[in-house]
Amino acid sequence: MTSTLIRGGRIITAVDDYHADILIENEKIVSIGLNLQPGANCQVIEASGMLLFPGGVDCHTHMENTFGPSVTADNFKSGTRSAAYGGTTTIIDFALQNHGTSPLQAIERAQSKADNVASIDYGFHVIITEVDKQVLEDMRYAIRHEGVSSFKMFMAYPGTVMSDDAAIFQAMRMVGQHGGMVALHAENGTIVELLIQEALAQGHTSPRHHALTRPALLEGEATHRGIKLAELAEAPVYFVHLSAKEALKHVVEARDLGIPVFAETCPHYLFFDESSYADSDESDSFDGARFVMSPPLRSKEAQNALWTALKTDDLQLISTDHCPYCMKEGHLGKINQKPLGANDFSKIPNGVPGVETRMTVVYDGGVRSGRISLNRFVELMSTAPAKLFGLFPQKGTIAVGSDADIVIFDPNQKHTISAATQHSDVDFTLFEGHQVQGKVKKVLLRGELLVSDDQWVGKTGQGRFIPRGEVGKW
Repeated sequence: MTSTLIRGGRIITAVDDYHADILIENEKIVSIGLNLQPGANCQVIEASGMLLFPGGVDCHTHMENTFGPSVTADNFKSGTRSAAYGGTTTIIDFALQNHGTSPLQAIERAQSKADNVASIDYGFHVIITEVDKQVLEDMRYAIRHEGVSSFKMFMAYPGTVMSDDAAIFQAMRMVGQHGGMVALHAENGTIVELLIQEALAQGHTSPRHHALTRPALLEGEATHRGIKLAELAEAPVYFVHLSAKEALKHVVEARDLGIPVFAETCPHYLFFDESSYADSDESDSFDGARFVMSPPLRSKEAQNALWTALKTDDLQLISTDHCPYCMKEGHLGKINQKPLGANDFSKIPNGVPGVETRMTVVYDGGVRSGRISLNRFVELMSTAPAKLFGLFPQKGTIAVGSDADIVIFDPNQKHTISAATQHSDVDFTLFEGHQVQGKVKKVLLRGELLVSDDQWVGKTGQGRFIPRGEVGKW
């Protein structure tokens, strides 16, 4: 029997805040109390002055993601190690249904990439690109027998992954009857594509035109449409990477009516705005490519609205949409990265890193600034994603019987974020040079130390696939 005692820390969950010791045996929390005594051969970790959080759950990451000819800089080995350093112990990534293949084949292919290399626990959403009778049956089977109960569909990117309204409705209706949920990328893809082609025809090729051709109105329109499809299907719906006030408005209205609508936002929308696309020296600088993600950054007013929505639970959680492509071609041998779109913004791979910085920047910019409470921070980082996506109470809390996924966090340590000291294979961070207060000190996955004072002490491949139950419950 392996056992660990974490002594003297301040335990923070979504509802609790107290000082106690935590005893861990055989991957689980077995006791929480004052002055617990270690047994023979028990590892003792002193946590006086530290905050103890449940391991972070990031339900939106893209390891080995493909965007046209480009593949993300992080695979499951580098990306999950980077996540662990940031206090995340569980991710939900994506299994892509390729043309002519089944969702079950997509799950098998994704698992083959993660098995034996992932350093933290993981699950999958299936990206559904084609819907027919067999696909719907495979989705039902995945929910009941594969532990995969959520499915992502795109209202954008026509000609590649975009689904029409009828396909989305059919998928929603089926999964809603079997305990599943559809997550939507909500942008009006056909109008976005028209705007892109018009911009290119006028000679507008620089990164800032990525944002100009994806206006907030089109995110709002697609969000409203997605809600109505879910309402008709009598199914819950989840909106990924919500960025615009125009989209948030429809989520708030639907939730006020009791419709099961859920949504996330991402750190980049909370700490950066559309001014990032304009370079002080040259408005057509390629440097703005680091901020090319979809949807793009919005106004400062939208950013403030997102923070308010997080506080009031109109937005349920913060995920990263970690989808990193390098700014320098050839970094660590990575090809077809951001410079692929040097002369055509539409070819810039969409995505940014963030899995290692999520917990620190939200603590510093959210908790310390007074925007959210410590309890709400834990809810956004861990508990809400675990509940919504069928992982709770195994994940997302510190409680007897839960997995011993624990982050030991120093609320007072100041440090400067830099790509040079991070552990992703990407060559930049949006937060380069940002001075923050609050640092992940130690991370345990099911009772085993992964990270200790900036040192990696875990084992590659110790992460496990975690089957998930019903989703969309709250």
